[in-house]
Amino acid sequence: MNASRPRTMRAAVMHQPGDIRLENKPKPEVQAGHALVKVAVCGVCGSDIARMLHKGAHRMPLICGHEFSGHVEALGPGVQGFAVGDLVTVPPLLPCGACAQCARGFPSRCSDYDYFGSRRDGAYAEYVNVPEKNLFKCPEGMDPAAAALTDPAAVALHAIWKSRFTLGHVGAVVGCGPIGLFAIQWMRLLGARDVIGVDIDPKKLTLARQAGATHTVRSGEPIDGLPPCDLVIEAAGQPTAINQAIRMAAPGGMVVCIGIPAGDVALQGASFNHLLRQEITLTGAWNSFGTPFPGQEWVVSLAKLASGELQWRFMITHDLPLAALKSLFQSFAQKKEAAAKVLFRPH
Repeated sequence: MNASRPRTMRAAVMHQPGDIRLENKPKPEVQAGHALVKVAVCGVCGSDIARMLHKGAHRMPLICGHEFSGHVEALGPGVQGFAVGDLVTVPPLLPCGACAQCARGFPSRCSDYDYFGSRRDGAYAEYVNVPEKNLFKCPEGMDPAAAALTDPAAVALHAIWKSRFTLGHVGAVVGCGPIGLFAIQWMRLLGARDVIGVDIDPKKLTLARQAGATHTVRSGEPIDGLPPCDLVIEAAGQPTAINQAIRMAAPGGMVVCIGIPAGDVALQGASFNHLLRQEITLTGAWNSFGTPFPGQEWVVSLAKLASGELQWRFMITHDLPLAALKSLFQSFAQKKEAAAKVLFRPH
């Protein structure tokens, strides 16, 4: 080994919820079947905020962060098809490949999985060891920030592909965070006649219009006069949002829930009657993956981000060095700051 190479790296480590420390950690040694990836950009998922401030993780201390891209710095024995310097994005799920759901081609439902940033160390760090099957090569010249957003874009597409949404349909997105903003764009790319954006925050409704929403409405406001929706993506995880999503669905329409609720969800009588009488399909979508792993969701999302057909710059509210992570998360905890999409750059 070259003695001049640094043997430590900087990482933001969660010791307990709310206890986040910027530390020097041993730099990973590249393993057989893996590549050592020098992290270029890591995005903040809403699940990171909940995990690092309130819920904690399966094991701690832990380096969180799972929406990331980086450059291959070293290749372990046995890795083929990649070269030092390649830009890669990393599907964060590590499915077992052996359980019944994996065998049926549903890795998102794996019963014995690992996951960057929640079950193993992730990318709020300068380096990550990545198995070959999780290396996803990016087109030459692609912006690493765009590559890091492949995961949330693929989550939105995975949810939409649960439906038969097509040209001329009407869609809605309840909860216009980054995944919701990608869902609006996917609906427009698929030929939606109209897309309705719903959120409690007027700033996010402005972003929804930038994403292509033809109508926007504050959460809880009357929806009379809006076109009934063939597909509603619920991306907020709040009981009021889930009830509103159901009531927005057209007869025979579909509601796909991807928001993660913090507590119990109760359906109001009016919502449940609408579900019954109008034969609404209510389903869930989890993660972003298909088969062969990581799935066409990732193939298509990466291509559309690289081509510019999926826009992302308008939703970035913070683009910061890793050293700023602790103070920003503290401001989130104290509700002193809001964000649409945050990017951290470890180097």
